[in-house]
Amino acid sequence: MALDPPLSPGVGYGIVLGLGFAFAFGMILTTWVLKRYQNEVQTSEMFSTAGRTVKTGLVASAVVSSWTWAATLLQSSGVAYRYGVSGPFWYASGATVQILLFATLAIELKRKAPNAHTFLEVIRARYGMYTHLVFTVFGLMTNILVTAMLLTGGSAVVNSLTGVPTAAACFLLPVGVVMYTMFGGIKATFLTDYGMYSTRNYFHTVILIIIIFIFAFSAYATNANLGSPGRVYDLLVEAGKKHPVDGNAEGSYLTMRSKEGAIFFVINIVGNFGTVFCDNGYYNKAIAASPVHALPGYVLGGLSWFAIPWLTATTMGLAALALETNSAFPTFPSRMLDADVTAGLVLPDAAVALLGKGGAVASLLLVFMAVTSASSAEYIAVSSIFTYDIYQTYFNPKASGKTLINMAHVCVVVYATLLAAFSTGLYSLLQDIGISMGYLYLMMGVIISSAVIPATLTLMWSKQNTIAATLSPILGLISSLIAWLVTAKKQYGSLSVDSTGRNNPMLAGNVVALLSPLIFIPLLTYGFGPQNYDYKSMAQIRLADDVDLVSSDPELTPSSQPSPPKPSSTSTPLVTEEQAKLARASLIAKSLTGFMTLALLILWPIPLYGTGYVFSKRFFTGWVV
Repeated sequence: MALDPPLSPGVGYGIVLGLGFAFAFGMILTTWVLKRYQNEVQTSEMFSTAGRTVKTGLVASAVVSSWTWAATLLQSSGVAYRYGVSGPFWYASGATVQILLFATLAIELKRKAPNAHTFLEVIRARYGMYTHLVFTVFGLMTNILVTAMLLTGGSAVVNSLTGVPTAAACFLLPVGVVMYTMFGGIKATFLTDYGMYSTRNYFHTVILIIIIFIFAFSAYATNANLGSPGRVYDLLVEAGKKHPVDGNAEGSYLTMRSKEGAIFFVINIVGNFGTVFCDNGYYNKAIAASPVHALPGYVLGGLSWFAIPWLTATTMGLAALALETNSAFPTFPSRMLDADVTAGLVLPDAAVALLGKGGAVASLLLVFMAVTSASSAEYIAVSSIFTYDIYQTYFNPKASGKTLINMAHVCVVVYATLLAAFSTGLYSLLQDIGISMGYLYLMMGVIISSAVIPATLTLMWSKQNTIAATLSPILGLISSLIAWLVTAKKQYGSLSVDSTGRNNPMLAGNVVALLSPLIFIPLLTYGFGPQNYDYKSMAQIRLADDVDLVSSDPELTPSSQPSPPKPSSTSTPLVTEEQAKLARASLIAKSLTGFMTLALLILWPIPLYGTGYVFSKRFFTGWVV
């Protein structure tokens, strides 16, 4: 629905460019200070791995910020608008378990490949070139899909709130990100995700939380039209009577029993396994973490992230439902169009209804922070793949540290430019044919999730052989596409954007993508003979040689220069002690993350779903509080 933007284009350009340049300046200053006073040189190792010394707090905040996409805020609010109180929980729990379970994989990666720069290096060390190329394609598809979703979703909101052309937003959103990522590398994603620069500005995660709290207190405490959980409850009861939700218990928005919501829950779980386990960015954070801090960092990050979409959607999605009969709502007297809900406009519309132009500015800041923090991690992930898995592996195996960091810088700029252009064209194309960010979000799992299980078993099962690891992702992708399209054709009679975007076809495609390798892998492994891998070749992955960068820096004294990389050893007392700690952490990770996954997926939601309980006002108040 075409509406006049609540803010001027000048405000949009000011936030997108002004804050982008402010972050870039802060990162440049931080890099200079670290170099000047701590003798830290931006080597290729530091750029890609932050020295492998990042502690728990920074790991957790980086996980939270990287997993807080524009879709986290926009799509979670959309599912709350569609399905009611169940939507925020289905979104949050369905995307938290992957981070928790990934903690186990992070520990195994630290144990078995301590010097790796990317997960794809681990794939090549075990299986060789062909498998490496297959997983490189799946990894890049993941990064491209995620980056495109970030830019298209973010630019749509910028356009809706300020009138800045979508093409301009797609190209301008990455400018500041590229600058601070080039200067800071992966450390930039940790520093800007956490708390403060030397200028003492608040950054991505802190600002996100502050704005979310502003929205929450406005909706449930201070707003003249809402102002309390009880008032929101009454309006949701009225909304359920006016337009009951098909498949919800009693048609109510105040129940966890939601048929379509549960289908979304499964799609969300499967798709997000792909975007975590196939995204090199999450492996980068595991690699950058200090060995003893990887587990608590990922567990703390996962549990902390859970609160963000849950609170955001419970506030903004339900506020939109409650306020759309109020003249303050942008679409009044009409309901939001389904296309606008799918495009992610529930949150900005609710923000404007709650806080007027102040809400529009807050929404713009919220989306800007989500887009820039997550896209920075994607740029580093892609630059690491091109630098170590393509350039160094296949074109220049003896590349010096200076050459590698120059290649990483070039990759960041080229990838950001290409994806800005791709996202601009994609947005225009998708608008023409009716596909939105929500459609892409549901479709991601169909495309990438067939690589999840073979990737996981690379570190977790010694018997998976090269043929199984190479072919199962490809066969899984073919199977998922067939299941997706055949289900759409059978149930709805034709193949169209509408039919293929329905929940049942998406459910079929996503589930087949994730689970079909469970059939292909044992057949191929035992059909051609198990590998019985000993993990020694993973341990032999070497660090990059950055001696040329260190020795050529005139500001470093000889005593402060890092030593050249040495071959890894598994017999020194230090390494033996570290491996013992990681083995213990691995056991804790499997037990802890298994229990928390069970709690989030079964113990908490299923009793509420099974009973079909419709929330009372008192229960809803407790749920919100």
